[in-house]
Amino acid sequence: MQVIINRMEAEQAKIVLQETAGLAIITIHRPHLRNALTANMWEQLAETALKVLENPKNKVLLLRGAGEQFTAGSDIKEFHQMSLEEAENAFVHMEKTISTVERLPIPTIGVINGPAMGAGLELALACDLRIGSEKSKLGIPVGKLGITLNNKFAQRLVNLVGPSLAKDLVYTGRMLKAEEAYRVGMLNYLVKEKDLDRYAIRMGNLVASQSPASLLAIKQSVQECVDSAPVLWQGSTSFVDRNDFPEGVAAFVEKRTPKFIRRTNK
Repeated sequence: MQVIINRMEAEQAKIVLQETAGLAIITIHRPHLRNALTANMWEQLAETALKVLENPKNKVLLLRGAGEQFTAGSDIKEFHQMSLEEAENAFVHMEKTISTVERLPIPTIGVINGPAMGAGLELALACDLRIGSEKSKLGIPVGKLGITLNNKFAQRLVNLVGPSLAKDLVYTGRMLKAEEAYRVGMLNYLVKEKDLDRYAIRMGNLVASQSPASLLAIKQSVQECVDSAPVLWQGSTSFVDRNDFPEGVAAFVEKRTPKFIRRTNK
């Protein structure tokens, strides 16, 4: 087994890549902060995902979080130090990382070993398959933060769960427990927590045993179907609202209820 560790001292975090017997395993390791990713960590995650392709023996990528979390998504406290323009740019780079994982020319399996929230949910949905346990929780509670979902983010949700549930998850901010997430298609497989890692390895080996040409063809063909929709991002909403985002982030940092005001265009 080959192990490559990308340490980020400022974040007290690391992105770990393990390569063994045709499988590449990336672990997001920042468990003391629910594996929340800073802008730098998102960038390092993209680089690590691309590094997987450098080894021709790697046939399948497994993506997981350390400890009992998949990832809480972005580190919201970091946004408190940013201007609106910097925050918007951070979201754009975040989406580029998620798209990098989504478009890797090998199968990807998300091992959802705990909560996957916000951009963490988007990262999970970018994987081709998702395996969860009873500890899995999935949701996108961006309404508490004034984050305005771009249509690219919304598309992943709509493709999997449909328009109504996609709106429900943002309207209410609720987190789906494992059973419901499995029922609506966010999780492909649901196993006991004690069996999760072993099951994920077994699933990875099963997928890796298939024809690489067949795997690539179905992945590309499915993506072409998805891409047949109108060009995303053009004319879509930004990721952050000029009024609600600063209030939502400030409330998060100050551990209080945000005070949003509905504004009308005049």
